[in-house]
Amino acid sequence: MGETHLARRRRLAALAAGQGAGALLVTRLVNVRYLTGLASSRAALLVGADGEAVLATDARYAGTAERVCPDVPLVVDRHVAEVLTARAAERGLGPLGFEAHDLTVERHTALTGHADVPLVPLGHLVEELRRVKDEEEIGLLREACAVTDRAFDAVLPEIRAGVTERAVAIALERAMVDFGAEGPAFESIVASGPNGAVPHHRPGGRELETGDLVTMDFGARYGGYHADMTRTVAIGEPAEWQREVYDLVLRAQLAGIAAAVPGAETKAVDAAARDVVADAGRGEEFTHGLGHGVGLEIHEAPLLGYDGTGKLMDRVPITAEPGVYLPGRGGVRIEDTIVVRADGPELLTTTTKDLLVL
Repeated sequence: MGETHLARRRRLAALAAGQGAGALLVTRLVNVRYLTGLASSRAALLVGADGEAVLATDARYAGTAERVCPDVPLVVDRHVAEVLTARAAERGLGPLGFEAHDLTVERHTALTGHADVPLVPLGHLVEELRRVKDEEEIGLLREACAVTDRAFDAVLPEIRAGVTERAVAIALERAMVDFGAEGPAFESIVASGPNGAVPHHRPGGRELETGDLVTMDFGARYGGYHADMTRTVAIGEPAEWQREVYDLVLRAQLAGIAAAVPGAETKAVDAAARDVVADAGRGEEFTHGLGHGVGLEIHEAPLLGYDGTGKLMDRVPITAEPGVYLPGRGGVRIEDTIVVRADGPELLTTTTKDLLVL
């Protein structure tokens, strides 16, 4: 992906130059990975206004950096941000833009005392580039979602009364790894019975019971990219209220997905789903936004909520995950990872959304 990473750095350089910066210091590790391919726990990248870059990492990752991004000059030093700030000052690359949302006040103070170069915050430039995915990125997301689908199918026979939430979560995560995932995309959620009313319930020792709805929110990480899917199933024949809530959430999700087209306001996409729930008199029971972007992080721009800003664009992967939560009784959430496309949303998670009765 050397040419791909080079093209990303050049686009970033043009954005930084457009804001009057002579160079940009990238310190968010996920952004360094996006621009170079290097995944590490200590790295920084200096990108000049001409697109030329210098990567800094410590000795632990030097060999990996030489293999993964041999086209990027490498500095091996533990103090990655400091050494690149000094390099910018030596080359007269000021003002030096930095990622204010990543750099702590303490570290910023250290950098200003380390080299005589003006530092200016340049906002979320790399995150804005990351919002729209190329087809190679979408391919990795597609495989992460396929692994997620396969894991759910494999674990489905194990989801029954008497099994604990934690056991189901572990089985899902083990299956994802068995099917090729690097690991889970996030800590899996398994919420049974009344626990289903808590959107981010942590799976524990509660045993699944006949009459429960069980919500499972999980995903695989593949090639650094994160899948996200939620399915809610019934243990035994569901009660009428459970079917009603499930059907409502499914209708809301389908409305939200249909609204996710290039040019749509993010809050309008959220509203398309939220209005379905509100019209059924359950608006206050849908307590979170419709979804979020996914990619190298499980939560990326854009955010789809009632107070969201901005518009969707072609090739932006997002989730659509409406839910209805009834304290003391349970809840339903249905979620898919989709890609916004000019010819209609592409569904990456393909597991059935029929209410499964186990």
